[in-house]
Amino acid sequence: MEQEAYRHVPYDIDVEQALLGAILADNREMERASALLKPDHFYDPLHQRIFATMSQMIERGGVVVTPLTLHATMKADPGVIETGGQAYFEALQSAAPAVRNVKDYAAILSDLAIRRSLVRIGEDIVNTAYEAPTEKTARNQIEEAEKALYAVAETTRFGEGALDFHEALTRTVQAAERAAARGGRISGVTSGFTDIDNLLGGLQPSDLLILAGRPGMGKTALGTNMAFHAAQQYMRDLEASAEYPSGAPVLFFSLEMAAQQLSARILSEQAELEVWKIRNGRFSETEWEKFVLTMQELSNLPLFIDDTGGISIAQIAARARRLKREKNIGLIIIDYLQLVEPSRRHDNRVQEITEVTKGLKTLAKELNVPVLALSQLSRGVDARDDKRPVLSDLRESGSIEQDADVVMFVYREEYYLKTREPEAGTPEHAKWMEKLDRATNRAEVLVEKHRHGATRAIDLVFEGQYTRFSNLAEESATR
Repeated sequence: MEQEAYRHVPYDIDVEQALLGAILADNREMERASALLKPDHFYDPLHQRIFATMSQMIERGGVVVTPLTLHATMKADPGVIETGGQAYFEALQSAAPAVRNVKDYAAILSDLAIRRSLVRIGEDIVNTAYEAPTEKTARNQIEEAEKALYAVAETTRFGEGALDFHEALTRTVQAAERAAARGGRISGVTSGFTDIDNLLGGLQPSDLLILAGRPGMGKTALGTNMAFHAAQQYMRDLEASAEYPSGAPVLFFSLEMAAQQLSARILSEQAELEVWKIRNGRFSETEWEKFVLTMQELSNLPLFIDDTGGISIAQIAARARRLKREKNIGLIIIDYLQLVEPSRRHDNRVQEITEVTKGLKTLAKELNVPVLALSQLSRGVDARDDKRPVLSDLRESGSIEQDADVVMFVYREEYYLKTREPEAGTPEHAKWMEKLDRATNRAEVLVEKHRHGATRAIDLVFEGQYTRFSNLAEESATR
């Protein structure tokens, strides 16, 4: 059988005419059609303009859309003149099916529009790949293709354009309903820390959150703990058939630490075994049993670790889109911000960080998930008597502070006290001992920016041997 010399792009003029005729016959059908369709879902340019015009007329109200009123509005359109003017509209209306399956027609046209988009993307991929290498590398082309495919795959969920206020209010009410269904606590993804969740309402979809700290403060440990809690809670939600899960599958970009090291931290936390024992394999028989059981329990955790070094913001976006499509990830964590490469080199570091933070915020909105980025602080913190960080301590702080919805700092006074012990036997040493006693195994999360609410300091417990943070109430309960 000979292959066709030419294949037409997917479209169906008859279905387009049937849908337009059904709306002319009963203007109320526009509500069903517009829920699935936009003008560019139609293949015929004239049909695109007819649908757009009818939609505007019905939206404005005050006039019924009939062949006569539609022709009065569109009589100067060259396509309308060419097809016979009002007679064409009358033919559309008279040919409308007796049973107006507008929802089915709209679904067919939406599917055909998606297929046409796939054809265009495929042609672009082929044509670009044949071109001589210029500024676009093969990797750049893959990233662009993935972005285009993701945009098509998520057309009905993301990038919807402007929402009317009624729809925006409806989504707000739905978020409140989710929070109420969870006991009136949170509407976002749980961090596993009660006071943080209560303050933020959970990690909110489309938010860019920054968790910053100086080396040694435990920001990676806290980020890892949050990742584990969200993934573990998601498993519990599935087992309980929860209507509104508060957990989520997590994608963790570990730019500094290998995936094996990160998983060792989580094992240490859950099995309550020191990290060095896991690294060296020095277990007692009881500890080994605990290690194996914990490993089995965690093996199905929906936590995905990407430890590619030197990854760019474009690569992060491409991989996140793929995991969103394949695994439905609900939380992205980056450790850490300053190690993310910009897509291109800039004149200074501030511009590069600006590109990265804006890219992460765009990604959070595009995928409708919270993005938590860990960040380094400037050395100026260590030079002050009061080591508690403030917003100006963020390295290349302008863009980070501006683009973030939430900025949190992790601070442990114990770390600094241990570096400056006074001479034993002196009054200063006695005061130092009192301070150290109060600070031991304590940490603070300082929420310094919260676009949607209040800011305050939150106290947590920190167990360094297990790289584990926990709620103060949990520590009290174990005593």
